[in-house]
Amino acid sequence: MDTKKKAKARLRIKSRVRGRVQGTAERPRLTVFRSNKQIYAQVIDDLAGRTLAAASSLGEKAAGAKLDQAEAVGKLIAEKAQSAGITQVVFDRNGYLYHGRIQKLAEAAREGGLKF
Repeated sequence: MDTKKKAKARLRIKSRVRGRVQGTAERPRLTVFRSNKQIYAQVIDDLAGRTLAAASSLGEKAAGAKLDQAEAVGKLIAEKAQSAGITQVVFDRNGYLYHGRIQKLAEAAREGGLKF
């Protein structure tokens, strides 16, 4: 698939999902961004427009292969969210397929205690 087509398709999926998924104070949105080298996760309250917790693979806790980094970020975001008093979230995969690094991050966040 052409790179431009793939990016357009992801943006189309992302905008469609964002029309339906919205984070609140009781159940914020856990969103994931994946670049070629890193993976980032944020817990966002869309009504207030605030990021409540954030984690990324840029830290020293997430080292190794990309799948291992995604798992470490998932555990870290769950830990930070629970310390902020958040137990339930809405998962926003940001137009990416639920496969590979996105799946590892989500499973690790669930193991860390987040419910979605």
